[in-house]
Amino acid sequence: MSTTFLPLEVNQLTEAASIAVAQSIQQTSINTTLSKQPIATTYVRQGSGGTPILLLHGFDSSVLEFRRLLPLLAAENETWAIDLLGFGFTQRLPEIPFSPAAIKTHLYHFWKTLIDQPVILVGASMGGAAAIDFTLDYPQAVKKLVLIGSAGYGAGPTLGKFLFWPLDDLAVKFLRRPQVRKSISKNAYYDKSFVTSDSLLCAELHLKEANWNGALKAFTKTGGYGSFKEKLSQIKQQTLILWGEFDQILGTTDAYRLKAAIANSQLIWISNSGHVPHLERPQNTAHHLLEFRDKPSELLIFNS
Repeated sequence: MSTTFLPLEVNQLTEAASIAVAQSIQQTSINTTLSKQPIATTYVRQGSGGTPILLLHGFDSSVLEFRRLLPLLAAENETWAIDLLGFGFTQRLPEIPFSPAAIKTHLYHFWKTLIDQPVILVGASMGGAAAIDFTLDYPQAVKKLVLIGSAGYGAGPTLGKFLFWPLDDLAVKFLRRPQVRKSISKNAYYDKSFVTSDSLLCAELHLKEANWNGALKAFTKTGGYGSFKEKLSQIKQQTLILWGEFDQILGTTDAYRLKAAIANSQLIWISNSGHVPHLERPQNTAHHLLEFRDKPSELLIFNS
């Protein structure tokens, strides 16, 4: 399969899981209401059977974030991962407003074009906020919801709204610095041995994409994802909340808050894990997710 749309540095990956997922990344043109031009969207699809599982990555990340979890799920179920609009290797057209609303619109058109049936929607970190937002607006598209170390309960940082040139350029350049990205990775993991040259390359390959800096600045200036706590009671889908017991990025308080706010939910702690249990404890994470997949769900009827 051709992956010529990926940066040449992809050939420097060394971990078998990273290489396998990178080689399976596909790109397709998705028509949306966001622009007259279709958006070249990158995704991975593996496995067959069962309710499709759709994985949403975190902030400034890509489908490579699921390099260890995705094949475990795909061994037993049809599994998808998408690079959200403005992130990963999905095309960043300059005329598009990179915002949570635009991400949701793009995600809907991707889902409608390629999947078009209810999914088990899985969001990690910022991807959890995107999953909550999508579920609230398109409940008919989501059979079950899984939140991994999820944002979306507390309000996000507001500083980005007030960034202006040259501070916005300085902020993006700061985030691009290898030592900064390595520090973020160390905070994300409980076991620091996971911070390898391969993991750092996975986390920065998408920085080579055209308009990475412009899209990131635009998204940050919107304020990103705010708090959904007043709307969480509207989620009727069965919801699984997975949380690393040593999460140093979001802490652990919001895990309990999400559990209390979403009526039909359960909370499971992933031991010996930080903010990214799907990378530190992929077998554990996959086990709980597939077990949740098999739980009987109530028949819910949504207005389309």
